[in-house]
Order: sequence, then structure tokens, then C-alpha cells
Amino acid sequence: MTSFNRSTSRRLKKLTQIPSVWEGDRRPLSSSPNQHSDSEANGECILWVDYSQGVVRGMDVVASDIGPEAIVRTLMRAMEHPHSPAKPARPQRIVVKDREIQFYLRGVLQDLDIVIDYAPELPLIDELFRGFADILDSQTPDLPPQYAQILREKAFAIWQAAPWEFLEEQQILSIEINKWDVGTLYASVMGMLGMEYGILFYRSEESLKQFRAAVLRDEESTEHLEEAFLKQDCLFLTFESADETDEDEDEESDLADLPLSEIDPTFGNIHPLEGLRSVLYDEEALVIFVAIESLSRFIRDHRRQLHEDIFPTLSRRYRISLPQSEESTKSVAVTVSTMPQLAAELEEMAGFDVDDQEIGNLESPTFQSLQDDLIPEDSFLSLGVVSWEMLEYLRKGVSYHQAGEIKQVGDGLPVILIQTSRPKAKTVIERIEAAGGLRAICFNPGADPFDGDRYDLGLLQTQNGELFLFGEFLDEDPIHVEARKKWNQRCKNTKGYCGLIIAKGLTGASRGNPQLRDMMALFEARSLSPKDLGIGTLQLMRQLKFE
Repeated sequence: MTSFNRSTSRRLKKLTQIPSVWEGDRRPLSSSPNQHSDSEANGECILWVDYSQGVVRGMDVVASDIGPEAIVRTLMRAMEHPHSPAKPARPQRIVVKDREIQFYLRGVLQDLDIVIDYAPELPLIDELFRGFADILDSQTPDLPPQYAQILREKAFAIWQAAPWEFLEEQQILSIEINKWDVGTLYASVMGMLGMEYGILFYRSEESLKQFRAAVLRDEESTEHLEEAFLKQDCLFLTFESADETDEDEDEESDLADLPLSEIDPTFGNIHPLEGLRSVLYDEEALVIFVAIESLSRFIRDHRRQLHEDIFPTLSRRYRISLPQSEESTKSVAVTVSTMPQLAAELEEMAGFDVDDQEIGNLESPTFQSLQDDLIPEDSFLSLGVVSWEMLEYLRKGVSYHQAGEIKQVGDGLPVILIQTSRPKAKTVIERIEAAGGLRAICFNPGADPFDGDRYDLGLLQTQNGELFLFGEFLDEDPIHVEARKKWNQRCKNTKGYCGLIIAKGLTGASRGNPQLRDMMALFEARSLSPKDLGIGTLQLMRQLKFE
């Protein structure tokens, strides 16, 4: 048995021993199986109270699998650092109602001259725990108990379907329910940028548009964004890491990389008059169940069409069986449809947020061909980020072409790094400068009709409108998929600013990891989406060039 160090025992014996009886116990906080969302409610509470004075001296909440040492740690704090108004002291007598705890404490505290007794009941602690139980049991669970399990199952089905891999936030799906005072929900899928994953189910098209307009208008005002967020009228399903302690440890970690066992779905409601609550009541639980189930079926049935570059016009009707409930209705007919016209309207709204003075005219000229002779074939290529500190060094030490005033948000400027030999690097720089500099960097879809492969093509657009291929990446390459997620997220942080670094040293010791001295040029530019570029999917022609 573990015992105190002698120095600890001497320290505790110096405390004034008062003629008091203390009660101590350790009990589960709640016996309710529906408190799964609250880790503390699933733990155990350790209490030490001074029965003579009627005060709590120490209290801790611990996991149920923590050993008996925990009750001693709480007792030590109750003696040396008690809750106010109690003063540091040690009791003459301790009473517990658990024989194992009694024998354990007798062994640990044998040098402190404290009598350890057993009693079948502890009046003060029993009263306190009854109060705790009443409070916990009166709390509304996050999900109605009868729907909790099936809602989590449906949420995990959505997570595995991963609609954010092919649906952007503005590509809205309508879900016509016409039940429980709900007409049509408008589903917006979050997650394509690898930041927040989930689905917002707006109760009206007007609420959706108002929120988008507010975000575009006040995107740099945290206060206004929070106000706009709370004015939404929607139900939601979001996904978070089940281990909250790792939330801020690695800014680059992506929730999508975690196993299913570490994903935790959260349901809730937002309303201008209610604010945000992560609790669903019975009717809301049924509504979101029907919405998720019908959306899952629609994604399953139309996954291939939804992957296309153009948001298609699709509609399908489903009969959704309801889980057992007090409802007399056994099933609900639901119609799920895409809304290309609304998506185009939302994209147009977002376009008004672009500062044309900063970006210049980024619309593509009439597309003729894509050139692939700018970047040497043997070049080393990577998608990465340059810290803001390193960016300042680069601006001072290399050939530098500025794109605009960049606000330092996030971990740095997203960059494409191309490393080649010094002569070839010099040629690349000269050609870009001769074309007026770099205007934009874009990743655009490409396809090989001969073998069916699909590509993510890295493109450079110069100021004179020419397009140059700098990389061909298979859509299914997991390394590139992860790099693209980080690229998209960083570009969002910088409001679309990015950069191209041309470096030498391909055959030297710094191959694949060029140092500051190897970097010869920095071209700042804007990041374009395929829709901004407006050239559609590029096909590999028989001449083995993308055109």
C-alpha cells in the first residue's frame, strides 16, 4: 500500500487538530444512461465535509476508473487548502460508509492520529448527493432518450458519406418535409475547406441568404459575425473531436484524419430569439432525423452526378420510416432537390465581396491552350506555407513581386515551391516577368478520357492571361488531397492571397528542402477557384497535352 513520505506526514501533523468529525465518500454523479454528452456527469464525485460545522472542505470530480489514491488527494486538500470559510486543520475523527475506503485510509493515515470509523449512513453527504442527483436528473438531455442512439447512427452515416468532399457550402439542397410545422429545410454542407464539418438545415431561404450577406459584409468584424451567427434560423449537425484536450494542440490537424471512434456528432438549434442551444426536443429530433436520412439516401443515389463540376438539377422523393415514438404517423414523404439557381445567386453574392482594385480583372480571356513548358520536368514541387517572419526575409532578399496588402492571418502565406537548377530557375523567373508577372494560382479539374483518370491540375496564370501547367495530381492521391485541404484553408485565412517561390539547388544538399539562400524569386498572387477561372474540365488530348 502506498503511504505518505515522512516529510509529508510531519507537515500534516503540524496542522491544528480540531475536535471535529469529517464525513468522506466517493459516489457516481449520475445513474442516468442519457448523460453521455457530459463526461463529468459520467464520473465520480469525492466529498469531504465537516459534519460538526456543516461545511464542505473539499470536493473533486474524477473518472470512475481512478484508484483509491484520489480520495486521499482530496482529503489532503481538505486539510491543507479547504474551501472557504474553513481553515487548514486535521480532524480527530473521520467517518466513511465504505469498508474498503475505511481500511485503505487506516493504512495511509496511521501516523496522523486520526480515528477512521465506519457508519452505514452519512447524513450530511447523503443530503448533498441527493441535491446533486436532483440537479443532474432535472437537466434536459442533449437528445431525447428515445432518439439518441438512432440519431448518432445517422450522423455517423453522414460522416462516412463525407458530402463535403464534393459539395460546397453554397450548393444548397432543399428537403421538403411538410410535417411538424416545418415546410422545407435548406441544407448547406460545411467541410470542403477542411475546417468545420457539418450540415446546417435552414428553416427558410431568407435566413440562409441573410446570414451569407452578413458574413460577406462583416467578415472582419468578430462582434458582427457573432451577431449574424446567432440570427440564423436553423437546426444543425456538426462534428468535433471526441478528445477536446487535443483541440488546439495542432492547428494543422484535420478532423477527417481521425478514426470514427474519435469523432463526436453534436446536434442543436439556432434561432434569433433563442440563440444557440446544443439540445434537441422531441419534434426537432424527428425533423433532423428525417432530414439526415433523406439527405443520406440522396447522396447515395446521386453521388456521381454531384461530383460533376456543374451543380446539376436533381430531385428525388423518399418515404422515410419514423423511429418508434408517440407519433401516430409511421412514415413521412420527403422530396430532396438540388438548387442550382440559388447556388449561382450565392456565388454571385460572394463575388461582390471581392475588391476589384486589389485583384484586378481575374476573368479568363478566351481560352486557347494550356502551356506546359514553363516549369522544367525534373523540378521538385511542393504545396506549403511560409511563416510571416520568413516572408519578410524573402521580400527583402529575393526578386519580389507584390500582389497587394496581405493581412497576417493564420500560420503564414500559402505557397507553391518550385525547385530546379539555377539556370532553369532564372529562365522561369524571366518568362514570368516578361508576361507581366504572376496574376493567379489555380487548381482546376482535368480528365484523361483514355484511361478514365481524373486529375487536379496546378495552373499559373500570368498577367497577360496565359496559363501554364505546373503540376498534375491524381484526384485519389491521399497526400495531395491532404495538401490541398491545407492550401484551401490557408488561402481562406489570407483572403485569397498566395505565392510562388522559385528556388535553385535541385542537385545539391538542399534538394527538396531549399534554404533561404536557395530562393531566387517570390511572386505573390491570388488563388482562383475553377469557377473563377471558368475553363471547365480540361481533357488530355492525343498529343498528350491538356487543352
